Amino acid sequence: MKRPIQFFSKSRWINLVAALLLTTAIFSCEDDPEPAVPPVVSASTNALSGIPGSEVTATINAEAKGGLSAIKIRRNGIPDAAFPDATFNGIVTTGSYEFKFRIPTTFNEGDQVVFLFNSVDKAGLTSTDAVITVTANAIPNKPIVEVTGTITANTTWTRGNIYRLNGFVRVGNDPAIGTIPAKDSGPTLTIEPGTVIYGDRETKGTLIVQRGAKIIANGTAALPIVFTSEAPVGSKEPGDWGGLVICGRASNNQANGYFELEGGYAAWSGGGSAPDDDDNSGSLKYVRLEYAGVPINPNQEVNSLTMGAVGRGTTIEYVQATYGLDDAFEWFGGTVNAKYLVAFKGLDDDFDVDFGFSGFVQYGLGVRGATLADQSGSNGFEVDNDGQGSLTAPFTSGTFSNITIIGPKATRETPVSLQFQSAAHLRRSNRLKIHNSFFTGYPNGIFIDGTNTVNHAASGELVLKNNVLAGVDNWGGNGFGSAGTIFTTAPANGANHPNAPRGFRVGAGTASFSNGVFTLTQLPIADKTAEAWFLENNQILNKWQDAGIDPTLFATNSPKVTPNAGSVLLTGASFTGLPSFFTPVTFRGAFGTTDWTAGWVEWVPELKDYSKGL
Repeated sequence: MKRPIQFFSKSRWINLVAALLLTTAIFSCEDDPEPAVPPVVSASTNALSGIPGSEVTATINAEAKGGLSAIKIRRNGIPDAAFPDATFNGIVTTGSYEFKFRIPTTFNEGDQVVFLFNSVDKAGLTSTDAVITVTANAIPNKPIVEVTGTITANTTWTRGNIYRLNGFVRVGNDPAIGTIPAKDSGPTLTIEPGTVIYGDRETKGTLIVQRGAKIIANGTAALPIVFTSEAPVGSKEPGDWGGLVICGRASNNQANGYFELEGGYAAWSGGGSAPDDDDNSGSLKYVRLEYAGVPINPNQEVNSLTMGAVGRGTTIEYVQATYGLDDAFEWFGGTVNAKYLVAFKGLDDDFDVDFGFSGFVQYGLGVRGATLADQSGSNGFEVDNDGQGSLTAPFTSGTFSNITIIGPKATRETPVSLQFQSAAHLRRSNRLKIHNSFFTGYPNGIFIDGTNTVNHAASGELVLKNNVLAGVDNWGGNGFGSAGTIFTTAPANGANHPNAPRGFRVGAGTASFSNGVFTLTQLPIADKTAEAWFLENNQILNKWQDAGIDPTLFATNSPKVTPNAGSVLLTGASFTGLPSFFTPVTFRGAFGTTDWTAGWVEWVPELKDYSKGL
């Protein structure tokens, strides 16, 4: 009779084998005579193969009451700690056992595992080994499905294919800005976990979810959904494709309640005179957006994730935007909420907020590369009420909590682009609220820009609370590149470091920016200096090391995102008065002791070949 035995690539499989054998064993009677010849163990086949991740099956036969007593396992001819040898606790049975083994997904073509089975009977006679060899085959490239034009019916993209966006691919038809599609009137595009989507560079491949339509792109930590460049390893660069654009029917402060997203590619957004703040454009979970930002027009690039008046019925969680040519995440109005966002080494801003956005965001990480900055000036946060800084309602008044902003400047010796500006540039009459967050590594810390914005801070409509701002050790007199510190090495006291633009910790007022140098005309906030106002509810540290973050956050590969033991960031958060959307935690910044990026975030996409899938 056959008895199933399951073998898995992780070390735990040995215990499963023993348990299954013990469960299915048929023991001989105690008074049976011992066999006069050694037991025999044989395999129904001695060679199996399959692609990594597939399961192979063979049969092991144990005769003459010998059963199975041990397995020796050799990977590519030598013992491997990942595959410890197994014993079966002296089981002495006769029978036929089903042998199953899943080829590890980490195997390469030609990798082998050799299993040597033997048996010992009650008399101590040992069989000769039965051998099964399992070999990994090459994984074929996944077929590419070309996608063009408008998706007008419910459609599913599957993990078995790679999809290439050619030109502006639209989910739903939204032909005119003056016509507002009805709620749920368009089709739904569903994307399976583990699916890879390319964007064609030459045709500016971009996916646009129009008003009334939906995208359901729910990956998993093990199988995220990846939008990326199709360029080979070593040739990928920001702007290799367009980006993901979602258009909704929620509130905004543009004329008549609707607008076309910048670039003129018919991405209509907004609900007009009757906006729907609960509008549902679908769901994004465990999604990576890599190398987006192809220019639509000169100096008009697509963001990695653009949200045009998206409603709060939409779910956005666990999304990473990496090496984009423009902003990582930009909200143009709307009410959508989001959690667990990663902006990694983009060119322009990490979190850009405009047009009256009023949603909530909790847990976000922004990490910058030292030389990757945009000619328009790059910031962690860039926030406007609108492009003219008008006092038009609804105001940009969204609430962010537990955000970590890591600028490019790890040390005073680190050369950075002169286009970097502020960890948070709050300008043009906005009323944003930022709580329980951490900022470091930029030439300027917090900049409250313009008379209207300063007035909103003074009146309590622009809010900064329980945040930590940290400088860079010995980077000028204040940790942000200003003069006045006695350096232990050159330059001498009073000189601005040659690799650093002159900067400030907290500024309020008006400024000019030229060749990396700010000229700031300070304004008071509620009769206090900007820094004194900030320190009433927030904290400033001389250097980021005082915050207890790990230095690898400034590195490219495998950063440790959680604070080190004893970090001041692990305590001090407050959620008093915040909406119920926010989960109260003790820590400030994006992380406590749990790394929510584990498993789904990719820190080195330039080394990824997606032609065979994930």
